[in-house]
Order: sequence, then C-alpha cells, then structure tokens
Amino acid sequence: MAPTPLEVKSAGSIGNSYVSMTYAGTTTMWGTEGRAAGWDLDRVITEGYERSIWTFKSIEAISKHPSALTVEIGRGGDERQFAETLTDHPLLHVLNVQANPLERATVFKKRLSAQLLLSKKGAFVEITRSRAGTITRLDLLPPNRVEPVPDPHGDYVSHFEFTTYDGRVRELAPSRVVWLRDPHPTDPFCGVTPLEAAGLSVDLDVKARTYNISFIDNDARPSGIVGIDVDGLDQREIDRIQQRLAPGAQQAGETVVVGSGPGGLNYVDTSTRPRDMNYETLAQTAKDEILSAFGVPESIVGNASERTYANADREEWNFWQHTELPHLALLASAFDLDLDDGWSLRFNTSTVEALEFPRRQRREEARQEWTAGLITVDEYREIAGRRPFNVPHTRALWISPQRAPVPANEQDAAALGVAQDPAAGGAPGLPGVGAPPPAIAPSGPAGSSAADAVAEARGNDSQGPAAKDVAAARDVSSDPAARDTATAAVQQARDNVPLTVPGDAADDVAAARSTVEQPSAGEAAADVNAARTRIERKELPQDDGFEVIDSDFDTAAAAVTAALTALLARQEGVITARLYAPKTRKHTRYWQPDGDTDLRRGDSPIDGARVVGAARWEEETTSTLTSILQQTAATTAATFSATVTGATTVPPGAAAAALAATTMAGRAVAALLADLAALLDAAQLEHATLDDLADTVAAFFRARAAKFTALLAESSAVATINGAADAQAESAGPAVLRTWVTRGDTRVRPAHQKLNGTTLPAGVPYAVDGSTLRFPGDPFAPTALTINCRCRLRYRIGPSTKETP
Repeated sequence: MAPTPLEVKSAGSIGNSYVSMTYAGTTTMWGTEGRAAGWDLDRVITEGYERSIWTFKSIEAISKHPSALTVEIGRGGDERQFAETLTDHPLLHVLNVQANPLERATVFKKRLSAQLLLSKKGAFVEITRSRAGTITRLDLLPPNRVEPVPDPHGDYVSHFEFTTYDGRVRELAPSRVVWLRDPHPTDPFCGVTPLEAAGLSVDLDVKARTYNISFIDNDARPSGIVGIDVDGLDQREIDRIQQRLAPGAQQAGETVVVGSGPGGLNYVDTSTRPRDMNYETLAQTAKDEILSAFGVPESIVGNASERTYANADREEWNFWQHTELPHLALLASAFDLDLDDGWSLRFNTSTVEALEFPRRQRREEARQEWTAGLITVDEYREIAGRRPFNVPHTRALWISPQRAPVPANEQDAAALGVAQDPAAGGAPGLPGVGAPPPAIAPSGPAGSSAADAVAEARGNDSQGPAAKDVAAARDVSSDPAARDTATAAVQQARDNVPLTVPGDAADDVAAARSTVEQPSAGEAAADVNAARTRIERKELPQDDGFEVIDSDFDTAAAAVTAALTALLARQEGVITARLYAPKTRKHTRYWQPDGDTDLRRGDSPIDGARVVGAARWEEETTSTLTSILQQTAATTAATFSATVTGATTVPPGAAAAALAATTMAGRAVAALLADLAALLDAAQLEHATLDDLADTVAAFFRARAAKFTALLAESSAVATINGAADAQAESAGPAVLRTWVTRGDTRVRPAHQKLNGTTLPAGVPYAVDGSTLRFPGDPFAPTALTINCRCRLRYRIGPSTKETP
C-alpha cells in the first residue's frame, strides 16, 4: 500500500514564519501528528528571539528568576516556606551550585527556562549518575538534535536519539533524560510556546522596523519639488539637477528643482502622508500582542510610565502570580527525583516582595480589626500565617478604648482575672451572663479627680473665710505702720518662715502657701492646700500607696503555665518523631538498609542537638510568651498610671520588661533541651536502640516538665509585673519611693530578707551580696538572686516632695 501523500500546511505565503507545519498521515501509535517536527528552532531564535526586542525582553524577564532563586527540598509549611527542609540532597548541589563542569547552576537554570519558552518540542536534560546512583551532573541537550522515539509495546517513549555535533547518534534511555515541556492539550509528544501564538506579531514587529530602515536608506523623496522649464539647459546642468534626487537620508527635507517642460512652473508636496504614520500604531500593537502572549506586563520589562505605584505593584504581582510561579512550578516538577514520600522540590520565593502584596493587605485589615476589638489575637495570627497561641489571653476579644477583655468561656474569664461572683450574674463577657469589668481600675473614688478638686476650690463662697483672709492680707491701709506690717506678713508667708509680726492676714497666707504637714493657722490654708495638692501633684494615695497583689502574679503565672505546658508537650512529640524520621536516621547505625547497594547506611550515632533543635524552640518560646507577657505588663503599668495621674499611659519600659522576661524564658527552654540532647548522646554510648532513645525523651519530660514549667512561669510573671510597675514608677519621677516587700515565709532567701523594708527612690537599684537588682525578679541580675523570687515593691510619694515647687 502506497504511503499517504505528504501534505504541508503553512501560512508562509502571508509572511508567518512561526505557524506549525503538520504532516497528515504520519502519526504515532498515540495519534500525535508530529506538530513539533516543523518548528525550526534555529530560525525562531535568529528571527524571533535575537531580532525582536519585546520577545527578547519577555524571555529575559521570565528566565532570570529561575536563575536567581535557589531550589530547596522540604515538606510541610505553606506555599511560601517549608516547615522542614533537606540540606544534603545531591539535587541541591547540581541545581544551586554546579550543574556540570562547564556551567554553574545559575546559567543552567536560565538556559533551561529560555529553551522551554522557545522550543515547541520542549527541553531535554541528560542526567549523569555515579555508580551508587547519585546524581552528579545535569546537561542541557539541543532540542533540535533530540528525537523521542515512541515505544510500540505500550510505553510512551522507547528511547531518545541524540545527534551530536560530529554526526554521531546516541541512544539515551528514558531514565537518563528529563523531558520538560509546557504540555500540549492533545499531543503528549509536543509542547506549546508563546511564540507560536505571537508569531505573526513578531513578524510584523521585525518586518515593520526592517521596512522603515530600508525606506530611510533607499527613499530619495524630498519634502517638495519645484518644476521649471529646462529648455536651454545643457545636459551637464540637467545631470547636476537630477543628482539632487540621489537616495539617502542626508537629502531629507531639502527642496529639489527639476524641469517641467516649456514655460512650466509648479510645486509638488511630497512630505509625509498619513499612511506613513502607521508604523507607530503597528509597532505599538505588535508590542502589546507579544507581551500579552508571554504574560509579561510592560512595567516588568522596564517601562512603568503612566502608572501609579499601586498599579505598578499590582502588575508585578500579576506577573508573578499568573506567569512566573506556574513557570517555576513546571521547572521544579521535572526534577522531583529520588525523593521520599512527603518531600517535594520547589524554588524558594519567600524573599519575593511582590508576592507579599495581597498578604500585606490582608494583614493590615486584620490588624485594624484587632485594634477595633473585632477579632482575637489567635484569629489574627491565623490570617498572618502564624500558629495560634491558644491561651486565654489570645482567645479573648480586647475591646477598645480601655482594652477590656471579653473571654471566650468561663475558664478563660477566671484565667484573665475578670470572673464575677456566680451569685452576681456569672462570668463576664458571655452573652446574657454579664458585662466585662473595665481592664483598668478606676483612678479613685468619686469626687477625687483633679477637675473635682478645682471645682471644689473654686466653689468656695467669695465671702467666706478664705476670701476675707486674703483680702485682709492684700489690704494696705493708709497708716504706714499698718502698711509695713502687711508687707512683711506677705513676704514672710512666701518664704515659709514663721511670722514674728502678729496679724491674721500673715497667718492665713502663710498657712495657705505651706505644705500639708505645716500647722494650719486658719480655714484659708486648708482651702488653698486642698486645691493645690489635688491639681499640681501626681501623687500616690498617702494611706496605702501602690502595690501589686498576689492575684496579679498568680493570674500571669497561670497564663504562662498553660502556654508552656502545651509547648513542652508538643516538643516531646516533635522530638520523638524526629528520632524515627528517615532524614535523622540516614547514614547512622539506626538506618535499616534496603539491600546491599543502599548507601544510606552508616555507623555514626544520631546527633542529639540536631534532633532536639534547641535554637528553634528558644525562638518559638519567645514568640509564644510575648503577647501574654506584654499584655500583663501593659495592664500593670496602666493600673499604676491610673492610680498616679488618673490617665492610662504605658511607658516603653513596660514592654521592654516583658521582652526581657520572654528572652529569659527562651534561654531557659534552650538550656533544658540542651540537657536532653546530652542525655541522648550519652544513651547512644551504651548502644541504646531507637526505642530506648524515645523512652529517654519521654522520661526526661515526665521528670522535669512540670517543675520546670511552674518555676519558669513564676519567674516570668514576677519579672514582668515588677518590671512594668518599676518602669511606670521611674517615668513618674524620683519623687516615687519604692520599698522592698517579701512574702515573709520560710521560702524567702536570706539575701532578700536583708532587703525587706529597704526604701529607695525610683530608678535607684538595690544592692545585695555584691550585685544589683532593679526590682524583684530582674532578668539581668544573677540567677541565684531571682530564681523562685516572689517579692514585690510598695510605691508611695516621698516626704521630700510634699512641698509645692
């Protein structure tokens, strides 16, 4: 039977060099039509990539990112970052460092990306392995020299035929070649390329510019012609005139004189016509079509004019989301080789700023909702892609403006210290049960504010004793002796010196201007003193002062205990899982080899420090406790401030105290896990099994977790609350005095018994046993003076400040 005649379909007659040619009747067993066979890659590169600026810039814009980004292997996490990564896989070396002896990995990835965009057949990568099966190099093969040979027995490809530059044909097994292509919807042996859709536009762009260059080089058309009668002119003169029509850009715009016959004279305008202006429109249209085919906005290739910053940012995000990320995913999927279940390979895009655009907007909206009290801290952390703390403080809503907590349940209400007596209506913050109390205590009883004091002072009867006494003091009679007596009385009253000259005016004025502790000589002194002490002083209550109570420490310690208990429980589970993980056991004596050729066996022990990961847990501990202790510090400082000034200001030092306490807690957890790592290393010296190591972890947490949690929670609460109160006292000024107060039981250490009752101004540290403490539980003091500390400070106004400045 004669073969089916070859039918060539081409649009070459209309100038399209990039329309594929199909061969009717020549099909594979899978029904493909050999679409890629007619794709002349050399011509595509010469005429499309190298001569079309927009094609070149589009491919450069897309291929430069695979070259710049690193490849990583990991599992878990989200679309931006793995929860756990591998660092020693052979693929990481060839894809991030050196692909082959001639190419660095950056060059290899860029060439691979460009070939994928240009070649309709796709890209071919030859893999070279060692005798042990480890990948040692990757080589790009020229796509136009590689042919996939279909397998007649059922598999897609029997082998690949590669024609070398010296004419030899090499047969490569499918296991040695990575065939990467943007898949065609119907033909598995063919890919797609943006240049196929943009072929006409590329041709128009190149040929339009070529036409204009040729026109400029060859056109002899001047801007106008003046015709004259050439009768009587000799041939030499006529030749000279006609030479003026010589082609070239140097004659552009000149007026040319030629002959027009006997007696004739006319003018012809040959300047640019409207059809000559079509090039600009044609070039713009071709550019838009090429960029659209590649999915590259114009701002990405360097022209961001006529765009706002927001529009340019949005275009960059669109480019990454709809063009670059799918391209990176396609490249990464081709090398997902030799990986255990659950592990995957991808490009690390966590540093790409453009991809943060929608997340940044969502986080900003969530922050505003949290500030308004519409969502909880845990809900915000979920939106921000972080793990929720799931403790009472982060489950509660904090209602503005006083940041009053609305607990999620009765248990959280008790932990937050806002639970009400059940007989009075139940727990606050629950629907239909009762309203939450304010987060900040009232500044004092009714009528004790500065405004009330002023109103009281100004509300005195103008005819009362104060008015009469002041009038008497200021009244100067015509009698010189009386005048001298009044003047001396006023002067001596201002100097706070007991008067030697008798007189009611002098006594009353002196009493009014004296401090509270001076004897009062009349009702005027009492009235003036009441007004000034309430208006001009930021004074603590004279009777009790300010002191943190036991329930404040207990509430904070309970919140920290809950968070640490959950954290340590998760640590035990994660560390145990890591002991059994293949990545941990690889190349150790705990690896079970898969046959004699398995090179992952070894004799070394498991690295206890790597399994424990103390640094990671230190960071997570700090992150977990930050919000809890910062809220505790802010509440303490605000209560102190309300007591002193009636306002609810929180100084920066309060937040610093919370951060210092979280840092201390993180280091304590790291030290605890360092002990566990040492135990694991010691157990392996006795040739413990993997189950023995897991039992060691369980026994360690069972023996130490509860005591460690209680101790660290108490230390964190004492350091945070005392530090916040001391920062607020220091911001109020040196007038505030602090007295060290212990619990008064047998647990108080001797060094703190020495400090009991010691009073110092705010900002002056306490000295004991050669060390200094800013406040009880100071995280910067020696551990021997702070561990298990339950002391506090009592604050009051010092005697030296009881005189009006």
